[in-house]
Amino acid sequence: MSVKHTVRKQYVQIIDRTARQLESLTRPSEGWLSVLRKALGMSGAEVAARAGVSRNAVYQAERNEREGAITINQMHKLAEAMGGRFVYAIVPENGEVEDIIRAQARRKAEARIMRASAHMALEKQSLTNAQTAQRIEELADELIRDMPPDFWEAK
Repeated sequence: MSVKHTVRKQYVQIIDRTARQLESLTRPSEGWLSVLRKALGMSGAEVAARAGVSRNAVYQAERNEREGAITINQMHKLAEAMGGRFVYAIVPENGEVEDIIRAQARRKAEARIMRASAHMALEKQSLTNAQTAQRIEELADELIRDMPPDFWEAK
């Protein structure tokens, strides 16, 4: 096993572990800033004083968070002002990292096999559906193992 492969495996473990921990976490519709502020019983003016910003800046930040326009730095600053800690992560939408990799490998394998199949059909050497499915899985495994430079390209 190469060093590169070992390092990638460690990254996969980090992402998958984080995804499992955050599985049931959903952002409240009001946004985290507003929910924490209200849970603490703090006014916007109190948060503003602790953060060294205007009260309007706090409410604007809460609005920006709801609209997806807030910066990471703003989230950190206001979370800290309320005695909190801002945490963010990027995790797979569904499943684990290997699921994303396998899906991409299957797409690439299927595209390659179908192109080859079309040529074989012209020569009356078509594979059966079962053979085609098996070959797609074999090629997908090979693509995952070797990860060619064009692996993440669309076709």
